[in-house]
Amino acid sequence: MTAALTAKGRATRARIVESAALVLREVGPVATLDDIRERSGTSKSQLFHYFPEGKDQLLLAVAQYEADRVLSDQQPYLSCLDTWKAWGLWRDAVVARYEAQGDTCPLGTLFQQVGRSTPGARAIVAELLRSWQEHLAAGIRALRDAGLLPASYDVDGAAASLLAGIQGGVSIMLATGRADHLKAAVDWSITQMREAAVPVR
Repeated sequence: MTAALTAKGRATRARIVESAALVLREVGPVATLDDIRERSGTSKSQLFHYFPEGKDQLLLAVAQYEADRVLSDQQPYLSCLDTWKAWGLWRDAVVARYEAQGDTCPLGTLFQQVGRSTPGARAIVAELLRSWQEHLAAGIRALRDAGLLPASYDVDGAAASLLAGIQGGVSIMLATGRADHLKAAVDWSITQMREAAVPVR
């Protein structure tokens, strides 16, 4: 449906999705369509025009919006992890972003609220995690191909471990309000890579 909309229609639909994401971050899964309608400044007929199947269809759009945001928030660093300096810049950007977002981080909305209850959202979460891990693996592979890591280095295992550490760190941050575990997980993974680095001759 989005492709057939006018520019104004796409803007209205985007406003509804962004407003729904904000409401879910603030209120949680008890948020109603009326809450979303009020926040987005749209009428009930407008809301159902863009989401005729109702709340589940809207929440699925929110899931995709939040998934896209998780990756876009890490750019341009996530796409160019080909030097140790680049990894440091990415690390700082990730930590700063999640510390700034706190309880309103898109991962919280996606995993804890929308992802568990909305049909179809699990596939969006799975694709997010697949894409995120592949970005990390591409960065580790770039280090290996540049001779900075041994040829035998387990690229996929390292990327999977790093992603799992990030997820755990963010979950603990959402529960405690502190990013200490997130920092430790990312720093430990990068340190493990650096310790395995091929010595410069």
